[in-house]
Amino acid sequence: MGRAGAAAVRALRRQPAVGRRGAGDGRGLSGVRCVATPLLHGLAWVVARLPQGALLALGRALAWLGWPLLRSRRRIARINVDLCFPSLPPGERRRLADRSVVNTVIGALELLRAWHAPSSRLHGLAGIEGLEHLQAALARGQGVLLMCGHFTHTELATRLLGEALGRPARVVVRRHNSACLERWFERSRAAVFGPSVGKKDVRGLIRALQAGEPVVYSADQNFTYQNAFVPFFGVLAATLTATPELVRRGRAVLLPFWYRREADGRYRIRIEAGWPDWPSDDPVRDAARYMQELEAVVRECPAQYLWAHRRFKTRPPGEPPVY
Repeated sequence: MGRAGAAAVRALRRQPAVGRRGAGDGRGLSGVRCVATPLLHGLAWVVARLPQGALLALGRALAWLGWPLLRSRRRIARINVDLCFPSLPPGERRRLADRSVVNTVIGALELLRAWHAPSSRLHGLAGIEGLEHLQAALARGQGVLLMCGHFTHTELATRLLGEALGRPARVVVRRHNSACLERWFERSRAAVFGPSVGKKDVRGLIRALQAGEPVVYSADQNFTYQNAFVPFFGVLAATLTATPELVRRGRAVLLPFWYRREADGRYRIRIEAGWPDWPSDDPVRDAARYMQELEAVVRECPAQYLWAHRRFKTRPPGEPPVY
């Protein structure tokens, strides 16, 4: 796939950087956000030390209190669930969408826990299957692209994985538009994961893989460039096709990385062996395989997926918008 893959990576590199709005000069909304960061730090300290049941209860309470403010996200989630689960009764679809929004709020608290919890607070919080696949690849000196999806507790699962592995996994993130908040986010992440890799920092991602590091990565959001329309729950979704080339250039191996929160509040983490015949010589087929595997995992715990994202914003030519 050489030419197609190289073109995909070049296109990723040409994408404009995010996070330049509100350059952190202390004026306007950016200044307000800078004032707010000590409050966030205090909240993070408290959340990181809550018992798991209390954290989940607090997240549900915050979702209830902020429900009117979440109208736009609720609408997007309901549209997505209607598209992806047409066989469910309307009432059940609405409840599923609403539960996913509540889990998104809980996920914000889980994010703070991931960044700021002492290791003692995380002991016994996760069960991990398939860790040997990751350990074997790292023992060979090979970088690992831990391919996952946008579930509501990705960074907490990553922190729990790092605790079990004895070394952190790097994370790929979208930079925040506020430079002030981004500085706080990055300091928080770097303390537990090492420096994060920006979503558009293709060279940084490849370097991390070439250095033999594990990197948590997902490509299940709407992409407007170097994409292909492949099925996701029977709906064509614009999906990035550059991932196989990133793995090749990083001289890495891809391992599926899945996780869910169980009813008792503990987390189940699963690392699978790589997919057979992936990557292939067809990047579109590889993107479709990723969506197929992700869909199967989402069906296990649909309310924990980030349905509030405009996954189907980009449509094939001639199709009307869905949002």
